[in-house]
This record gives sequence, structure tokens and C-alpha cells, in this order.
Amino acid sequence: MTVNADELMRIVVAAAEDKKAHQIVALDLKGISLVADYFVICHGNSDTQVQAITTEIRKRAQEKGVQLRGIEGADAGRWVLVDVGDVVVHVFHRDEREYYNIERLWSDAKVVEFA
Repeated sequence: MTVNADELMRIVVAAAEDKKAHQIVALDLKGISLVADYFVICHGNSDTQVQAITTEIRKRAQEKGVQLRGIEGADAGRWVLVDVGDVVVHVFHRDEREYYNIERLWSDAKVVEFA
């Protein structure tokens, strides 16, 4: 089964929502970056919540037959990067999200609205 970037982004967002991630933002990077079509950014209030969000994203992607390209930072639970190909997910601990504020770095990107 092939999952396109839009569908994959929505799968990731749903997984994060199910684990009560905070301030979920999806940035449309098409035409702006060669790295990915979307960045999904969210945070948890504890290391444990960050790890739970990450685990759920990995599980949902694999259920759809999507092979993860990599996960960095999962052991520490402070800033986890999940590379699912056309979608790159940043799962922060609340403190790190405030500090790094990566949404500001990608201010040219359009924020995806969810209905």
C-alpha cells in the first residue's frame, strides 16, 4: 500500500492527538524545502509523554506499511526527530520546544489547517 505525503501527515497528526500531544502544528514545506513535504511539530509535558507520542507515531506509520527512515533522540525524550520520508516529525519536551522555537525558522511555510 502506498501512502502519499498528505495522508501520512494526517496519520502522524492523529497519532500525536491520540497521545494528547500539545500544540500540534503541521507545516507545508512543498516548494520551500527538499528535506520533506511536511514538518509536524508537537510537544509533551514529560519525557514519558514524548516517548509515548513517538511510539504511537512509529506504530501507526508501520501499520500503514510506511518504513521509518530513522528516529533520533528517543532515549532522552527531550527532542525526538522521526523521519517518515515525506514527513519529518519533531516531538519536543515542552521546555525544548520553547527554547528552539523551530516554527520561527520555517515561517515561510504554510500552516496546515485541520477541519
